[in-house]
Amino acid sequence: MAVPKRRHSVTRRNKRRANDGLTSPNLDSCPECGEAKLSHRACPSCGSYKGRVVVAQPEEVEE
Repeated sequence: MAVPKRRHSVTRRNKRRANDGLTSPNLDSCPECGEAKLSHRACPSCGSYKGRVVVAQPEEVEE
């Protein structure tokens, strides 16, 4: 089994552990449709932000 020849520095160890503390993003519910969305962003399902539609959603075509 391979064994390191030299010890790793404290900085190198800390760089490796930098991403250990990452957390998942907080989700809010959209007041218009109730879907989960990220804070301070337009709702991906209905396209509304702060009570108004800012992203036009494509209309569904029934076949």
